[in-house]
Amino acid sequence: MTAQTSRELVIERIFNAPRDVVYRAFTDPDQLSAWFGPAGWSVPRESVEIDPRPGGVEKFVMVNDEDPEQTSPVNARFTEVIENELLVGEEGPGSGDPADPGSKLTARLEFHDEPGGRTRLVLRQGPFPDDVTEMAREGWGSSFTKLDTLLSR
Repeated sequence: MTAQTSRELVIERIFNAPRDVVYRAFTDPDQLSAWFGPAGWSVPRESVEIDPRPGGVEKFVMVNDEDPEQTSPVNARFTEVIENELLVGEEGPGSGDPADPGSKLTARLEFHDEPGGRTRLVLRQGPFPDDVTEMAREGWGSSFTKLDTLLSR
């Protein structure tokens, strides 16, 4: 039996919008529900709860467009928030229990100014088992394509 290794996913993406606009797309429930989730998945607005402050929650449910019975809930807690600059959150059984740190998934989103009024987002998320890392990368890529469309309006 081989040992399963895990790794952190790191994605950098440039968005053609100012930093405060991109940040708001992650923290405004109406906007998040308009773009989050890979192609073929959506987030019903009524499922979204976001309180972007340390200790605040981010909850929503992704629903498969072809089979609404297939869902993927997100239930995270923010640990660090700097408006228009940084969002850090934890999700998983261990996110509230320091005695069980291995079961939590951490996401860190850094928002940086780029020339021309654009924003560079640096996403770090993990740890993921190796066999899940690429699937997560593809999911984020698909979601970010939807976010590009929202930001272009």
